[in-house]
Amino acid sequence: MSATPDPLIGMPAPDFCLPDADGKTVCLHDLAGQWVVIYFYPRDNTPGCTLEAQLFTAALDDFAALNATVIGISGDSPGSHAKFAAKHALRHRLLSDEGKTVLAEYSVWKEKNLYGRVMLGIERSTFLVDPAGVVRAAWRRVKVPGHPDAVRATLVALHSASS
Repeated sequence: MSATPDPLIGMPAPDFCLPDADGKTVCLHDLAGQWVVIYFYPRDNTPGCTLEAQLFTAALDDFAALNATVIGISGDSPGSHAKFAAKHALRHRLLSDEGKTVLAEYSVWKEKNLYGRVMLGIERSTFLVDPAGVVRAAWRRVKVPGHPDAVRATLVALHSASS
């Protein structure tokens, strides 16, 4: 989990309804009753984002065994997500937040300094939402290698604590 407490932990996850790669609307409240891993990533088809998506896809069966679904969200269009998913055989949902509304609600739309240029962009972040819709863990400024494993380990620990 995050080293410092995140203000969203213990709070109801901000609800959203966003289009997926097929243009179908996916709403967080419709996923009640299961754990939801929501990861925010900067852009389709960039090296770090591609690796992160591939690692989450590789771990999908493990997450499903823990009653968890995985969703990736970026500001890319549904069409871009469809091409990205097809190119890399991604099996989890990718949602489009072109209006940046959900990105702002989760406080991941931030000023970033890239090569001396300050610009707005998505801070790579992940949130673990419990079956009641409450944020139970948050990771900000994520480093991709090993990240899905850390999320899965936290989910296992939370399952054990509730048993």
